[in-house]
Amino acid sequence: MKKGVLLVNLGSPDSPTPKDVKKYLGEFLMDERVIDIPTIARAALVKGIILKTRPKQSAAAYQKIWWDEGSPLIVISERLQAKVQEQLDMPVGLAMRYGSMTIKKGLQALVDQGVEEVLLFPLYPQFAMATTETITVLAEELREAHFPNLKIESFPAFYNKPEYISVLSNSIKAYLQDKNYDYVLFSYHGVPERHIRKSDITKSHCKIDGSCCATPSKAHEFCYRHQCLEVTRLVAEKLGLEAGTFSTSFQSRLGFDPWLQPYTDRTIERLGKQGVKNMAIVTPAFVSDCLETLEEIAMEGQELFHEVGGNDFTTVPCLNDDQEWASLLATWVENWAKA
Repeated sequence: MKKGVLLVNLGSPDSPTPKDVKKYLGEFLMDERVIDIPTIARAALVKGIILKTRPKQSAAAYQKIWWDEGSPLIVISERLQAKVQEQLDMPVGLAMRYGSMTIKKGLQALVDQGVEEVLLFPLYPQFAMATTETITVLAEELREAHFPNLKIESFPAFYNKPEYISVLSNSIKAYLQDKNYDYVLFSYHGVPERHIRKSDITKSHCKIDGSCCATPSKAHEFCYRHQCLEVTRLVAEKLGLEAGTFSTSFQSRLGFDPWLQPYTDRTIERLGKQGVKNMAIVTPAFVSDCLETLEEIAMEGQELFHEVGGNDFTTVPCLNDDQEWASLLATWVENWAKA
């Protein structure tokens, strides 16, 4: 069987205009794995409230970070795809969960090249309902409806693979080696606490009480919080960071339900008030820089840090199209193809 791989990232509006941003946000926020409330209530919230105000605000944010070539996330993902393709003899496709670069188009492009077996590769180190799961579920729905003869296998979360931790740590070390910093904050995209409990396959382990993530359990295979904390622990160990000079936080909360804590903005504020002068911030929930890293962290986070007395605020780039990262992806795909 001819094999191929489909890299899948989050997605982006077609342009930083309120019209395109509204269309994108509508698709994103109506996903039942992003806002997991009953359909009627979700529609009332998204279409009746959020989409009346958020598109204009988000468009202004996108305009701050938009590149001449287009959306940073799309451009970076395409660069990564090209580097992976250079190292493989099989077709390497690219798709987005939301927006015009659909998973259906990505699968069709591979099928048109004669591919019969696809490695679906969500570009997320950690598992989450709103990232990995929504990609794999949609891909299976598309297979059943449009590609019944296509075999699809999903690459699992790779947050704790030693080779990934090594590549991530090398990237961070290389960027920070000439920087002056006294604290490293690992900021991950937040999710509602209920998502953690819903993903608990044991239905009893996850209590988000400060200890369950450190207690071995089958639940950790699908526990986003545990996986984030584990990335921080493993990278800090690899880099030799001393206790008290790093921590984990969560960004981008939405609404009034409890989300994973501590919150990144409040953590930046607290650390600045406590006397941290030079902060480096890493965002390991993303492999590609995007709105959340380029605007929310690099711009808003820096402004907040300066307001509370901080001096230097260094945002470490994501892995993006780093050659070592592209080579690792190619190696994983090759190993899959040979298995």
